[in-house]
Amino acid sequence: MKRLAIIGGGSWGTALALVLAPRIPDLRLWVYEEDLAKRMRATRENDVYLPGFRLPEQVEIHTGFGEALRGADIVLGVMPSHVARASYAAMLPFLDPSMVFVSATKGLETNSLLRISQVIDEVLGARFHPRVAVLSGPTFARAVAGGEPTALVAASEDLDLAASIQRTFSGPTFRVYAGSDPVGVEIGAAVKNVVAIGAGVCHGLGLGSNALAALITRGLAEITRLALAMGAQPRTLAGLAGLGDLVLTCTGDLSRNRRVGLELAKGRRLEEIVNSMRMVAEGIKTTNATVDLARRHCVEMPIAEQMHAMLHLGRPPREAIRLLMERSLKVE
Repeated sequence: MKRLAIIGGGSWGTALALVLAPRIPDLRLWVYEEDLAKRMRATRENDVYLPGFRLPEQVEIHTGFGEALRGADIVLGVMPSHVARASYAAMLPFLDPSMVFVSATKGLETNSLLRISQVIDEVLGARFHPRVAVLSGPTFARAVAGGEPTALVAASEDLDLAASIQRTFSGPTFRVYAGSDPVGVEIGAAVKNVVAIGAGVCHGLGLGSNALAALITRGLAEITRLALAMGAQPRTLAGLAGLGDLVLTCTGDLSRNRRVGLELAKGRRLEEIVNSMRMVAEGIKTTNATVDLARRHCVEMPIAEQMHAMLHLGRPPREAIRLLMERSLKVE
């Protein structure tokens, strides 16, 4: 598979173009903003979402789906979750059954509560049954773009497909594991962002390392309960797409979701925080979907509940943490 179309020119899509370009000779990057695409063609730099890194000359920059997708073997979706359905619907006339679809979007569709691979299957199913894999793990775009060693997982119900993506994407600083549990990978990727908002609150309130360690541990328990209720495999949540991504997003300074919690703890309004950010913090919208999924599957998720109340019902951050600590005593 030697022709790749990356759909989404944000920080993660651009970083993937940088790290995959040495192994994929025909690589096109679809960028939503016309003005940004024009500058990227001229300067070979994404000055909005990933400044400081030069794209190789063979990476073509497009704003039309037809040009970006023509002849592609792999379509790698890196768009925000809230525009995934509309994006795949717009791409549909240019897609065919010979293509492989890889979703690197870390989120859920808010209204339907579908995972993004399910959205792809639903939209493309109008014409053909797509072959779909998902890609996730502990990754910050700037670290990947800078060549820092990174490990993540490509998962599909078709393990041969996952292994094919593994072989195509893996390189000297980019190690891909193959997996057969897209449910666990996608739920881990999405819901860790909710917990990361809580991690930012803990840091912003100065609650210390004990509180952060407890939040990460109990957050992983919540993610695992939900994922298992949805059919995931337990070992997935102990791996790169579960524990690995959760730890990175809860502790790393580059985490947008952690930054949302940090700013909320300082007393800033959510609207003000969102308006000040260039890139999407997926956890804000995912919190709604997570709480709804937990109720649908009768799963207890107190951290997610408190993050939802803080983000969308106006509960003060310190009170949200207090209510978590004062819950009735449990057996671990």
